[in-house]
Amino acid sequence: MIKENLVNYFETAIKENFDKDALSDYNGGTFTYHEVAENIQKFHIIFEKTGINRGDKIALIGKNSANWGIVYLATITYGAVIVPILPDFLPKDVHYIVNHSESKILFAANNIWDKLRIDDMYDLQYVFGLEDLLPLHSRNNMLDEVVDSLDKLLEEKFPGGLTAEKFKVPETSNHELAEISYTSGTTGFSKGVMLLHNSLAANVKFARENMPLQAGDKIVSFLPLAHAYGLAFEFLFPFSLGCHITFLTKTPTPAIITKAFQEIRPRLILSVPLVIEKIYKKKILPVIRKAPLNFLLKIPLINLLLYKKVLKGVSEGFGGNFVEVVVGGAALSDEIEGFFRKIGFPITVGYGMTECGPLVAYAPASEAKQGSCGRAVDDLEVKIDSADPQHEVGEILMRGENVMAGYYKNQEATNQAIDKDGWLHSGDLGIIDEDGFIFIKGRSKNMLLGSSGQNIYPEEIESMINNRACVAESLVVQRDGKLIALIVPDEDVVKSLQLSEEGLEEKLEHYRKELNKHFPSYMSVSRMQLHKEPFAKTPKQSIKRFMYQ
Repeated sequence: MIKENLVNYFETAIKENFDKDALSDYNGGTFTYHEVAENIQKFHIIFEKTGINRGDKIALIGKNSANWGIVYLATITYGAVIVPILPDFLPKDVHYIVNHSESKILFAANNIWDKLRIDDMYDLQYVFGLEDLLPLHSRNNMLDEVVDSLDKLLEEKFPGGLTAEKFKVPETSNHELAEISYTSGTTGFSKGVMLLHNSLAANVKFARENMPLQAGDKIVSFLPLAHAYGLAFEFLFPFSLGCHITFLTKTPTPAIITKAFQEIRPRLILSVPLVIEKIYKKKILPVIRKAPLNFLLKIPLINLLLYKKVLKGVSEGFGGNFVEVVVGGAALSDEIEGFFRKIGFPITVGYGMTECGPLVAYAPASEAKQGSCGRAVDDLEVKIDSADPQHEVGEILMRGENVMAGYYKNQEATNQAIDKDGWLHSGDLGIIDEDGFIFIKGRSKNMLLGSSGQNIYPEEIESMINNRACVAESLVVQRDGKLIALIVPDEDVVKSLQLSEEGLEEKLEHYRKELNKHFPSYMSVSRMQLHKEPFAKTPKQSIKRFMYQ
């Protein structure tokens, strides 16, 4: 266990930044650290008066918002266990998670609550609306009585009002459970990942020591907070420093994200490859492919001047005030990463998994290597399960402070994931170079076998296909021993080029021939097949591959 304490981080941040802005909803209201503190204390009173004990489970579902953040903080600083649920889950899945976690309170957005059935959630005692934090349902009269007298109870607890000096939350050991995270995987319903306070504290500690933020800096939160990546680095870490976090509160399209970046001018940007790739294809490619720019970029010295101009335009699109952009959640296209590095754009790719809360590897943009996802973080050991880790691909294993306590009420799955020596088996495949940089080659469950037993990582092929103008997304599958690329067309581009279906198929055939020049013969794509509907995805935007094999 590390000596740094998660709850202490938050208590200190509130005390030291009491009158500063803390949490805002985009185009909505703002809470100062003082107001966040008052709301935390109010919920502590509600929990105590209604019989909620330390260790009890509290479920939370809704889009990113300031209220979402307040509920999360109030729960873990009380010593209860938060159960964040992705808002994209179906009602039956929400019922399952609430029941499996034995949650006693549910905080839910109204539009989600309207689709749920209270009779299908057995242990639930109370329900609050996430929009106004007021009760929606209670199995007894106690809750309404407490809420009605809340201001009086707060005054009794803090005579004369809550001040920074008076603010204090119960001590919570790093050994205690902080969160149970249920995330949907690509092969069915996921397990509940048990994250101790120690795991989250280790993530926050590393970020504070290695990522470029300080008190008062601004952050835009648009990654789903119910997912470990967005939670840790768009919320818990910046809040611990006293930053001002603005929650997007709506679906993060490239247009909305770009507008928010330009208005808020965040100091650090977290993203997933899908967003970066869309911005690249929609905003950047159309500019650099136009004459005469496309010609001038090929001329030495002149292209250096043009790269500076392109860099200025791209940076302004991200707000112009950021230190770096950190990409995680999946691999970034090598072509796109190469372009950003060529123009001097400060981008880096990290690696994590929910079971590590989530961070496994990171390197600052100034040190990052193209194609790598960084070096192992300070409190983790990472190794490759192969005879020659620098050259022979093997499973990535990790052990240390970040690693989960196991899967909730599922010892069999825990034993399968964590071996007797404490190594967590990631299911990811990769190598580690002589400098400790990790290079991911794919998921072990996604790996395909060539006709002579060669390992084929479909993600490598898809990454190149997805950069083609007429392609929205792709999926490489193996049928009858041959590789087939399923292609979802980019309808906007197809329309702008006035392509018929026959013309589109000719374009894809051209792509296929060009693609196969970049790979060995055993990785050749034999056919590109149109797939008119977007692929089914998990809330993390991973394609559910098992549906298309």
